[in-house]
Amino acid sequence: MSRDDAESEEPQGQPEQLALIRETVREHKARRPRAKPRTWRGAELAARLPVARVLVDKGLAHLDRFFDYAVPAAMDEEAQPGVRVRVRFGAGEREGRREGGGLINGFIVERRADTDFTGRLAPLAQVLSPEPVLGPELLQLCRAVADRYAGSLADVVQLAVPPRRARVEKQPSPRRPPRPQPPAPGGWTRYPQGPAFLEALAGKGAPRAVWTALPGPHGWADELARAMATTLAAGRGALAVLPDGKSAARVDAALTALVGEGQHVLLTADAGPEPRYRRWLAVSRGAVRAVVGTRAAMFAPVRRLGLAAIWEDGDSGHSEERAPQPHAREVLIQRAVTEQAAFLLGAHGCTVEAAQLVESGFARPLAADRETVRAVMPRVRTAAEGDEGRDPAARSARLPSMAWHTARDALERGPVLVQVPRRGYVPRLVCERCREPARCAHCAGPLQATGEGTALRCAWCARETPEWRCPMCAGTRLRGSVIGARRTAEELGRAFPSVPVRTSGGEHILESVPGRPALVVATPGAEPVPEGDGYAAALLLDGWALLGRPDLRAGEEALRRWMGAASLVRPQGEGGTVVLVAEEGMRPVQALVRWDPAGHALRELADRAELGFPPVSRMAAVTGPPDAVEALLTSAQEAGLPEGAQVLGPVPLPVVEPGRPRRPGDPPPGELWERALVRVPRGSGAPLAAALKTALAGRLARREGPVPHVRVDPLDIG
Repeated sequence: MSRDDAESEEPQGQPEQLALIRETVREHKARRPRAKPRTWRGAELAARLPVARVLVDKGLAHLDRFFDYAVPAAMDEEAQPGVRVRVRFGAGEREGRREGGGLINGFIVERRADTDFTGRLAPLAQVLSPEPVLGPELLQLCRAVADRYAGSLADVVQLAVPPRRARVEKQPSPRRPPRPQPPAPGGWTRYPQGPAFLEALAGKGAPRAVWTALPGPHGWADELARAMATTLAAGRGALAVLPDGKSAARVDAALTALVGEGQHVLLTADAGPEPRYRRWLAVSRGAVRAVVGTRAAMFAPVRRLGLAAIWEDGDSGHSEERAPQPHAREVLIQRAVTEQAAFLLGAHGCTVEAAQLVESGFARPLAADRETVRAVMPRVRTAAEGDEGRDPAARSARLPSMAWHTARDALERGPVLVQVPRRGYVPRLVCERCREPARCAHCAGPLQATGEGTALRCAWCARETPEWRCPMCAGTRLRGSVIGARRTAEELGRAFPSVPVRTSGGEHILESVPGRPALVVATPGAEPVPEGDGYAAALLLDGWALLGRPDLRAGEEALRRWMGAASLVRPQGEGGTVVLVAEEGMRPVQALVRWDPAGHALRELADRAELGFPPVSRMAAVTGPPDAVEALLTSAQEAGLPEGAQVLGPVPLPVVEPGRPRRPGDPPPGELWERALVRVPRGSGAPLAAALKTALAGRLARREGPVPHVRVDPLDIG
C-alpha cells in the first residue's frame, strides 16, 4: 500500500472511533461522578471535623455572623482555622444539593464536627492560601473592636489583615534573631518614674503610663525606642503606633540604632503592597516581635505582646477613615487589657482622653519635675494681633514687632520656624472696607488668591473672577482674613532678602532642614525636624485661626499644635524663643507659656464633666437623610438604648455644593442631610453600640431605603 492510499483510507474510520471514545467517557462519568471545579458536588467530605465555620467578606450588619460550609476531603489538610478561602454565598437548596449564589472570599475561623444548620451545607469552593493569617487573638481583637464601634466583624478584619500577595507567601520569612541586650535608660533618667517603668518592662510586668515627653527635637523618639528595646530584651513583643510616616521613620531609625537590623519591621503605607505584606507575614509567623508603624499597625499580630505604645494620640491620623472608624488609642488599650501587656501613651501635650485615663486610675502619670521642664523648654512670649503697626519692617512682613525682632536676632544663630495655620496663598478673602467675605457669583463659594498677580478663583467651582465688587458696600479692594503659608513665605522673603525661605505643607512636606540660618514656613503637623540642637526660634502666627474653630476640641488641638512646634526649639538657656501671636488671657495660651499641658487637660476634663461631654460620656453620631435618621433612632429606641440616653438634634448639615471637595462623612453634593447625636453615661457605650447595630441590621434586612452612617465616638461634634 502506498503512502497516499494510507492517508486516503485513514479518515474513514475516525468518526466511528471518536464516537466510541465519547460514549466511553460519558459512561465513565456516569459511573463515577467527579467534583466540578469550585462546586465540589458529590465530593467526599473530610472524615474528621467536616464542617468549617467561615467569616465571609460581607461587611453588612445583618450578615455579621459565621456561616457553616462542608470541607471536601481534598481540602482537609489546607482548610485550617485562619486561612483564606473562597465560598459560594447566597446559594439555594434544590433536589438535595446547594446551587446558585456567587463566589466570595472569607476566612475559616473554626473546624467543627457538626453544624446547627438544618439543611444541606455547601462545600468550600477553594482554599486560596494555606497561610493562617487570622489567628485566635487577632479574631478576638477584631470582634471587640467591631462591638465597640457598632461595626461588622468583616469590616474590621479588612482593616486588620492586608490583601494577599501570593508571591510573597511562597517566600520564607527570615529566622528570628536572638534577644538583644537591655539598653541603658538614656533619657528616661530625666523622669522620676522613668527607670521604674523600664524595670517593670524588663521584669515582664504590665505598667500603664501617660507620658508627657520633655521638649526637644530628638529625645522622645530615642526614649520610645528604648522602651521597646527593653521589652524585646525581656523576650516579649513590642508595638508602637505613630500618627504619620515621618515620625514612624524617626522611631524606626532610633530602634535600629539600639537593637540592630532584623529585630523589628516598619509598617507604613509608603512601603508598597508587597514589602508591607512581607513584613506583616514576618510578624504573623513570629519571625519578628516588634513593629513600628502608622495606624494600620494597631492590628499587627505581634506574638507575646509586652508593650503597646502610641505617640500623639490627639492627632487625627490615628482615627481610621474606613468603617467602623476605630481609633488607634482605643484599640491599643483593648490589646493591653486582653493580652496583659504594658501600655504607654506619649506626647509633648496631653489630650483630655489621656487625662481621664490617669483620673480613672487606668494609667499613672509619667512626667518630669518642674525644674527639669524649665531647664529644657524654650522661652515663650505672646504678641497681640495688630502689633506690627509700630514698625514698618514688621508691617511689611505681616509680623508683630516682637516677632520680627525675635526672628531677626535668632537668624544669626540658626533656623527659625514660622507656623501658619493654613496652606496655600490667600485661602480666605474679605472686603477691606466692610469685611464681607468674598464669594463667587456663580455658586457662592469662597474666592481665594492662588498667587501674586493672578485672578481670583472660586474654591468650589474653580471659576475665575477677574473683577470683583462687594455686594454690600460696592468696594473693590480685598484683604486676607487668613494668610496662607505660601503668601507668608513670600512676604518674609521680602523682609529678609538675604535669608533662604523654605516651605513645608500640603503635598510637599520636608522631613528635616539643615541647622544653618533660614526661615522655615510650615503648616501645623508639617514642621521639619532641624539638624543639630533645634530651631533658634519659632513664630506661631494667627493663633485665633486655631482657637476660633467651632469645635469642642479647638483649644486642646491648638495647644497640641503649638507644643509640637515649640518642642523643636532650643532651650531658653541656649537662646531658644517662641513667640505666639494670640490673646494672652486665653487658657491654651497660658498653658503654653507655663508649659503645663496636663493641667490644661485636667481643667478641660472638669468642664466637660459638668456639661456631660465626651470623654466623660459616650456619644454616637447618626448622619443621613432626615427620614432615615428618624427611622433609625426609633428602631434603636425599640432595640433598647441604655437608660439615660439622650438624643440631641437632629440638625441639618451644610449642603455640599457641586464641585466642592468632600471630606469623609460629608453628604453627597446637593443633598440635605441631618445629624443627630446620641449621648449616654460612660459605662453604657457597649449597649449603645449594640442598639444602634441592631437597628442598622433590621433596616438593611428589611431594605427600608437609605441606611444612615453611624459613628461611635465621633471626632468632631461641634
